[in-house]
Amino acid sequence: MVAVSTDESTTATAPQDSPFRSEPGARDQARQFVLPLVARIERTAPPARTDALETAARAVLVLLADERSAGDGEWARAVRDWQDARIRKVVRRARGAEWRRAEALPGITVTGGTAQVRVFPPVPLDGWPKDLARLQVSGTELDDPEPPAVPDPAVPVLWMSPLLDMSAGKAMAQAGHGAQLAWWELGEEQRTAWREAGFPLAVRTAGHAHWRDLTSGGLPVVRDAGFTEIAPGSCTVVAEHPALRRGRI
Repeated sequence: MVAVSTDESTTATAPQDSPFRSEPGARDQARQFVLPLVARIERTAPPARTDALETAARAVLVLLADERSAGDGEWARAVRDWQDARIRKVVRRARGAEWRRAEALPGITVTGGTAQVRVFPPVPLDGWPKDLARLQVSGTELDDPEPPAVPDPAVPVLWMSPLLDMSAGKAMAQAGHGAQLAWWELGEEQRTAWREAGFPLAVRTAGHAHWRDLTSGGLPVVRDAGFTEIAPGSCTVVAEHPALRRGRI
C-alpha cells in the first residue's frame, strides 16, 4: 500500500485488491483529476491544528461515502475518473468572502470542534473553478493550544510520523489520504458502521518506538514522493482502524 505526494497534492496508487487500478494504465495518460479541499482559516480565529487534520480526513470520507459519488450519482463519474488514476488532493485556505464563495460551489462542508473544511467533487487538474483556483495553498500554519488527548482505543487513528515536520496544509492532505487508504481496505459492513457512527477518528503523532511497530505491522501506509518539505520515500501516515488492527493480530 503506497501513496506519494507532489508539492501541493497527494497522489496515490490503489491497493492490489481494490476495484481501482494499482498499476499505470490508460487512465494515467488521460485527463487527470484532483480532489479539492478548502480549510476555513479566519485571521482572528484559526482552527487548532489537530482538529483541522481530523476534519480534513473526515471530509474525504464523507465525500467518498456520499450517494452522489456512487452509482449514477452526479459526482460518480468524476470520482471514478479520479480514483482510477493517480489520486491527487489539494488543500487550500479561505477566509471571509473567499470562504463564502467556496461554500456557494457544489460540495460538502464538514465541521469539527474549531475547524471547517469543505470538500468538493474531483475536478480536472487543468480545470479548477475560478473561485477555488485563486485560493492560496500556503499559509496554513496552525498550532494546538494544548496537547491532544490520548485517543480512544475504539476509534480509528491516523498516526503521523514523529520524524517529519510538515506544514498544516500538507499534513491535512496526508491525513485525508490515510483515511482513504483505510476506507479502501474495509469491507462494506465495516464501512457502513463507520459512516453511520459519523466517521469518528483521531489524528495523533506516534512515539518513535510505536512508529516503528506501526510501519512494519501491515497497516495502510502513506509514503511521500519528496517533491517538497520532506525526503523521498518518507512514511507520513499509518492508518490504524480497529477492524484492520484485529485482522493483523
